[in-house]
Amino acid sequence: MDRREFVSGALTAAGAALLGGNARATMSEQTPGAVSSDAVAKARFPEGFLWGAATAAYQVEGAWNEDGKGESIWDRFTHTPGKVKGGTTGDVACDQYHLYAQDLALAKRLNLKSYRFSISWPRIQPTGVGAPNMKGVDHYSKVVDAMLENGLRPFCTIYHWDLPQALEDKGGWPNRDLANYYADYAGILAKHLGDRITVWAPFNMPWSFTYMGYGVGAFPPGRANFDDFLKAAHTVSLAQGQALRAIKAASSKATVGSAYGMCPAYPKTDSEADRAAAARYHAMNNVFFLEAAMKGRYPKAFVGEPPLERMGYRAGDEKIMQAPLDWVGFHYYTRRVVSDASDVRAFGGGGFSGTEIEADPATGRDPLTRFRAEMPAEGPLTESGLEVWPRGIYDLVMQISREYDYPAIEITESGCGYLDAPYEKENGRVPDMRRIAFFREDLAELARALADGAKVRSFHAWSLIDNFEWANGHSERYGLIYVDYRDQKRTIKDSGHWYGRVIAANRLDV
Repeated sequence: MDRREFVSGALTAAGAALLGGNARATMSEQTPGAVSSDAVAKARFPEGFLWGAATAAYQVEGAWNEDGKGESIWDRFTHTPGKVKGGTTGDVACDQYHLYAQDLALAKRLNLKSYRFSISWPRIQPTGVGAPNMKGVDHYSKVVDAMLENGLRPFCTIYHWDLPQALEDKGGWPNRDLANYYADYAGILAKHLGDRITVWAPFNMPWSFTYMGYGVGAFPPGRANFDDFLKAAHTVSLAQGQALRAIKAASSKATVGSAYGMCPAYPKTDSEADRAAAARYHAMNNVFFLEAAMKGRYPKAFVGEPPLERMGYRAGDEKIMQAPLDWVGFHYYTRRVVSDASDVRAFGGGGFSGTEIEADPATGRDPLTRFRAEMPAEGPLTESGLEVWPRGIYDLVMQISREYDYPAIEITESGCGYLDAPYEKENGRVPDMRRIAFFREDLAELARALADGAKVRSFHAWSLIDNFEWANGHSERYGLIYVDYRDQKRTIKDSGHWYGRVIAANRLDV
């Protein structure tokens, strides 16, 4: 699809959302991957379904050096010139460290039932080890109390990428000692907050921060060594298992799951080689850490045997890794089309897009998985450059359901980046109709998965508020609520008001 066709399609989608059901039906017939208006009208969600939104500490909190907080790898990275678009940092971000009460009251206005947030490790342990910084513990205790006061289930992601810089200086995630340090940190959180938090996810998108940070250097700490990625991934698998046991030892109320980044993988052709490559993609990018937790082993992500020696694997590690999760959580944004690269002799990186590295078309992603993963543009693209493909969430939910015997599933993130802003002629409204269209179709496909037997119990929109989007800085907006970074004014977007009506009705035709 060329840019002219994309712009035309985006305008059609926006116009259809404004014009209502008949226009949506026409749009569905014309837009590849779109969902019919009938499917939207029929979509229903079970009583007690947990409608939520998500944020992450570094992306929203600011207060980067207040109340004893230590330096994180993202503090170091964003303070390095040239690393982030526009030269922005998370030093202030959305200032949620000071404005959390306002944001949680807004979440209540949107009828949210669950709030997925993360805790900053260097706020709790400034150097990643030792006694907790009680100012940090007390802050999160107040935040959790405010969630409960606003009718929100606190859903805690323990690690959302902001490793204490002092631990990176000790070798970072490739150093397997971090598994023990991390388990100590998780135990501290469960001890102090486990009386009120019952839902814990040890890591957010572990493939992304290990591969991006250590394999290709797109994220901090900026290393580009494939063996460092393999070692980091194995340390995280060990840490995941040890954290689960530490949390449950400290809190009898705790349930532990995940917040994995996943994309459904479709083979580029029906050839056996491409189908095998898509299976390797699924094993590496989607279920690598899930399989380690559930079964104490790594899935068949590599051509040939797993490179256990290069990963730093030791006898008995399978017992440490295995810690069956109480529920399975994952994100959905877009899909990937995968082809085989087994015959390619030269391998080299690719370009960063969305939540992962896209393969260079002339080569494969790496010499061990040997596939090319491309994001197609058959459907419309968001302003963040991701293809809108609602069917993907259905396919992914059903695949995980079948492979793991229909577990309880939490959709930990899903959303889209559009730069809609307050419009003076509409009294300051933010008419982000494309985001409404995205969620409407995404959720219709999720409802179809529920009707087909998937045990999905929650959906968390990314994000509650516009925020600091990592290496893209403030150049992307994913929030249900607009944030003016000049004065931190919050404005609920039209999508936020729509989402609130959906929650109240438990259906999409509102």
